[in-house]
Amino acid sequence: MPLSEQEQRLLDEMERHLMHNDADVVSAPREGQSLSYRNIVYGSVLVLVGVAGLVVGVSTSLIIVGVIAFLVMVAGVVLAATPTRGGSARPRSQGTRKPTATGPTRASGGSFMDRMNDRWDRRRGEG
Repeated sequence: MPLSEQEQRLLDEMERHLMHNDADVVSAPREGQSLSYRNIVYGSVLVLVGVAGLVVGVSTSLIIVGVIAFLVMVAGVVLAATPTRGGSARPRSQGTRKPTATGPTRASGGSFMDRMNDRWDRRRGEG
């Protein structure tokens, strides 16, 4: 059962309000930006190396080793949490979508509502 025009307008308004006011959504990676699995792995390895260095620094009472290890840990977290620009971090299976029965294709990075509408259209076309 499709949404009425009033329900569609209300849903669009809720989406705009959410995007405008929700800090988590605003700070999330945008279209063309995504977290790279490679950066997450490298960042995690740096954090583990930093923890090991911090343990060594504390056990040997060398403050400089502990400080350097802490900086390595911070660098690892920053590396893992930094979104990449461009399409290199996306899985290869993504791309443009197949055309639906209702119209032209949309890019995979469309808005949430566009993706949900595409899903709805595909499901209605199956039944």
